[in-house]
Amino acid sequence: MENLTLDAIDRKILSCLQEDATLSLEALAARVGLSPSPCWRRIQKLEQAGVIVKRVALLDPDKLNVGVTVFVMVRTSRHEADWAERFCAAVAKIPEVVELYRMSGQVDYLLRVVVPDIAAYDRVYKRLIAVADLFDVSSSFAMERIKNTTALPLDYV
Repeated sequence: MENLTLDAIDRKILSCLQEDATLSLEALAARVGLSPSPCWRRIQKLEQAGVIVKRVALLDPDKLNVGVTVFVMVRTSRHEADWAERFCAAVAKIPEVVELYRMSGQVDYLLRVVVPDIAAYDRVYKRLIAVADLFDVSSSFAMERIKNTTALPLDYV
């Protein structure tokens, strides 16, 4: 939301929820120094403002046999809005693509793909190139996951 102002308690609530969204209301309220009712009202306000989009469980990719991360750089010679819309909609239907970004610079789109192995990536690659006319597709396999977080910095609001 425009002109959204979060105070220190709102930021503390968000920090706690980013760390553990399963905290009970009572535990969360105690951590931020509020009683449960005002804490709940603040959470509802943050949800209504769209700051809290949803609450999810984070899963271990290795335990689900999708521990290989591939960053796929896509270049296209097509920059029409209808082409981009069709491409993005088709890519969004590929479950192994967990992130998709439209980029500036030399690469038009960046995808993060999770798969069990190179053979599985090859199947994703074949689906990807069947989706649209692409100028270039380049892939880089992550060798090691050094930092992986969903927590956003809260110092800018």
